[in-house]
Amino acid sequence: EISPVEFIPLAEETGLIVSLGEWVLRKACRQLKEWEFSGFRPVRVAVNISLRQFYESNLVESIAVILNDTGITPRCLDLEITESVAMHDTDLVIEKLNQLKNLGLSVSMDDFGTGYSSLSYLKKLPIDKLKIDRSFLVDVISDRDNAAIVTTIIAMAKNLGLRVVAEGVEHEEQLQFLADQDCHEAQGFLFSRPVPEQEIRKMLQPKR
Repeated sequence: EISPVEFIPLAEETGLIVSLGEWVLRKACRQLKEWEFSGFRPVRVAVNISLRQFYESNLVESIAVILNDTGITPRCLDLEITESVAMHDTDLVIEKLNQLKNLGLSVSMDDFGTGYSSLSYLKKLPIDKLKIDRSFLVDVISDRDNAAIVTTIIAMAKNLGLRVVAEGVEHEEQLQFLADQDCHEAQGFLFSRPVPEQEIRKMLQPKR
């Protein structure tokens, strides 16, 4: 197996990330539709949009085509961008994000806290969620600075009307800390490691 940390930078460099990203998005939407046909409760799937992919001139049109072809409910799809995306042409970013949201999708800012973005940009962006980068969660119990950063991000996001997701949660102590701060959502190995589609089907089965 090859880690995404290894192949994604190469895909970005060669430009393959655009076609790869479109394939991943279409695959995710098809999977959502299959689960719907199977009678499972609606779930939301998050798909990362790379910097290079985001700035493709036909991004919105290609996503609209995928939504139409697969017939999924748009609100079940969450597109994730990074701070690096938002640090370029702000007006263009806002326009494109609004176009994506007009399709019925939700938009999250992934890995928040690592990209040195301006808070003045953040309040302008039409996003729905902030995802706190996992690097702040690793030592959140023992590192007062990281604890202060996570607490501040959660409070700031709430004041901006955004939902907050903490990434990289691996221990019960981290989860309890986030619960004490009223963080909306959390993800990480504490809940599940990556699993194949067959295993996800078992997770989606109603509990008896």
